[in-house]
Amino acid sequence: MTGPFQSFLEPGQLVEHPDHPEWGWGQVQSAVGERVTVNFQHQGKVLIDASLIALRLLPR
Repeated sequence: MTGPFQSFLEPGQLVEHPDHPEWGWGQVQSAVGERVTVNFQHQGKVLIDASLIALRLLPR
């Protein structure tokens, strides 16, 4: 068994949801363990389990 999941994402980074491109880009608001809160352009704030969804990091 492995240890707790740790997200590599940090607040302020821009990401895209691989299954919902219509949400537009999102800015990471917080990342605690696998729980990542992202504020998307067209969807608003969404809590994502980063151990299940691999958000795509966008270049700045």
